Amino acid sequence: MSTIKYQLPKTIENCVGERLVFKEIVREADGDKVIIEGFFKPKSGPPMHVHLKQEECITVKKGKIAYQLSNERENFASEGETVLFERGTAHRFWNAGSGELQLEGWVKPANNIIFYLSAIYEAQNKSGSKQPELFDAAYLNMTYRSEFDTPSIPPLVKNVFIPLVYFIGKLTGKYKKFDGAPEAVR
Repeated sequence: MSTIKYQLPKTIENCVGERLVFKEIVREADGDKVIIEGFFKPKSGPPMHVHLKQEECITVKKGKIAYQLSNERENFASEGETVLFERGTAHRFWNAGSGELQLEGWVKPANNIIFYLSAIYEAQNKSGSKQPELFDAAYLNMTYRSEFDTPSIPPLVKNVFIPLVYFIGKLTGKYKKFDGAPEAVR
């Protein structure tokens, strides 16, 4: 479990038009839930991904969202509509409108979602693109693979290239910035 305490609200923003505000953590008997507000420019949104230990629920506050589950057709939701992504289900979503998309939702249990997404956004900003900086991406992929997955990464890259980059990063001291990072939830 994460031992990092965050001053909330905490805002993160990447260079590809996505901004998240982690508003609060709600304590519940069956696990903490982090309340998140998201803002997305047209066509922006996360790639196909899986929360292996969490559910994610989003409600459209403004705009129109397109979303897709693995191997299924695109679906859409408009203002006031809610979409729930069950744990272990590959999914992606993006702004399907011409103006800013505003979402409000939660991820439960909170686990390491704040740290992980903050590090991903930072790595994207470092690379200046949707693709996170290589060494940071390798660290996050290897360290948190029990919690998060990106099925769009080809198996050869995921099973050979990323571990090799991670090993080189460890050898060259590239991960000192991650000292004190929360342990992955197993």
